[in-house]
Amino acid sequence: MATEDKNRATAAAILPLVGGAANVSSIAHCMTRLRLGLHDRSLVDDEALKALPAVMGVVEDDTYQIVLGPGTVARVTPEFEHLVEEAREAAPTAVQTVSADDLAAQGAAIKAQQKAKNATPFKLFLRRIANIFVPLIPALIGCGIIAGLNGLLVNLGWLPGVTPALAAMASGFMALIAVFVGYNTAKEFGGTPILGGAVAAIIVFPGVANIDAFGQTLAPGQGGVLGALGAAVLAVYVEKWCRRWVPEALDVLVTPTLTVLISGLVTIFGLMYVAGEVSSAIGTFADWLLSNGGAGAGFVLGGLFLPLVMLGLHQALIPIHTTLIEQQGFTVLLPILAMAGAGQVGAAMAVYFRLPRNESIRRTIKSALPAGLLGVGEPLIYGVSLPLGRPFITACVGGAFGGGVVGLFNQLGDTVGSTAIGPSGWALFPLLDGNHALGSTIAIYGAGLLAGYVAGFLATYFFGFSKDLLTEFNVSQDPAPSTVAATGGPHPAPDADAEPANGPGSGPTDPGSPEKAPARV
Repeated sequence: MATEDKNRATAAAILPLVGGAANVSSIAHCMTRLRLGLHDRSLVDDEALKALPAVMGVVEDDTYQIVLGPGTVARVTPEFEHLVEEAREAAPTAVQTVSADDLAAQGAAIKAQQKAKNATPFKLFLRRIANIFVPLIPALIGCGIIAGLNGLLVNLGWLPGVTPALAAMASGFMALIAVFVGYNTAKEFGGTPILGGAVAAIIVFPGVANIDAFGQTLAPGQGGVLGALGAAVLAVYVEKWCRRWVPEALDVLVTPTLTVLISGLVTIFGLMYVAGEVSSAIGTFADWLLSNGGAGAGFVLGGLFLPLVMLGLHQALIPIHTTLIEQQGFTVLLPILAMAGAGQVGAAMAVYFRLPRNESIRRTIKSALPAGLLGVGEPLIYGVSLPLGRPFITACVGGAFGGGVVGLFNQLGDTVGSTAIGPSGWALFPLLDGNHALGSTIAIYGAGLLAGYVAGFLATYFFGFSKDLLTEFNVSQDPAPSTVAATGGPHPAPDADAEPANGPGSGPTDPGSPEKAPARV
């Protein structure tokens, strides 16, 4: 404990002398040096840093390097990172207001409230899991599109000399994805990233085929990303234990060796088998669910995805998607869950037509609709449907019908999957794959989108508004031209249908009145 206090005190002494947390852009360390990226070099007090007992010197290169020595730097760096993170979280955050639309401001308030509610230990853990996999999405998308292009060329018999190269490009990342998961896991849980990657690399090493565990011969890749995640978490805990008990003079040699040795043995003779069984169970259950549940399963999954996003629980699906892609080449769940965005688009279009006099909301919808069609639904959710209340529910209805259509075809034997995670809406078309011809897969997914659009539109148009909601929002939020000309300023013209108490800043849409702000259902 005394050593931990000393390391924390060293980190606390360094932070203000480099300009504080706001001046730090990046943090890393090598064998002996704490390497910092700085926004403003002039804020650093070199002489005071050199005077600290733990600091052996400073070096200025592409980063600002503080020499702490072997062993010490590995212990001080995590403490320094924690201090920077705590300082940034404690700093006040500026809030941008959208003057053109009070509804968007209410949506932002709801989003902030929901984010605060999501800060439970379980949801924070899911967020950490998401932080492991989200950085992998660009590679999944790029390799997935190349895989789709390669499959198309192979089916057409074109460019036979190029397709093997495309296959290598598409498959190389997936063959080593466990290493990247291990690296990111160790980084997220406070360990040395490269050690996490080293332990996870054991899973994909061809030589494990010569090892027997639990009465069976191991297979390279057995356990996949789940095994890599578990192995890297174990490596982090072994490393932290070593940092506490190994003398600093021996740390640079003993800690990495024990970390790889202990966690590696547990991975080979335990985690690979267990994670392999879990991964197989996930794939089997997904296939069974859609083969037997079909339309019903798709209806439930498509309808519940937006609430899962609101609760932060959708992050638990990311390792499942990745496992399915690793096993089967695509995830059958994502095209169904993507239907939630289709329901949201349909609902927004209905709001547009139901509020013909509210130019402000209609402008928001017109600007956010292209992004919604491409699968980016947050502007429509927090700017339109969620603050209104009922349209959020009817958007879920649209997603349910779209998911039901895709699920039904899965039940009939036409599997529709995605070779990557991240995109949805129209952006998912280049990533589609399945067990039939690509044209059939695209047609089924397109039919699901169309069903989501139509169902979301009809449900919102006929059931998304109460009489009071229409009275409140179907009024002009923009100044009449004659009023602007007469007064020289943007003062709204009186409206015969408007209630004075419902004006901006005095009614339920006023974000400054929390007791009046809940969404209406």
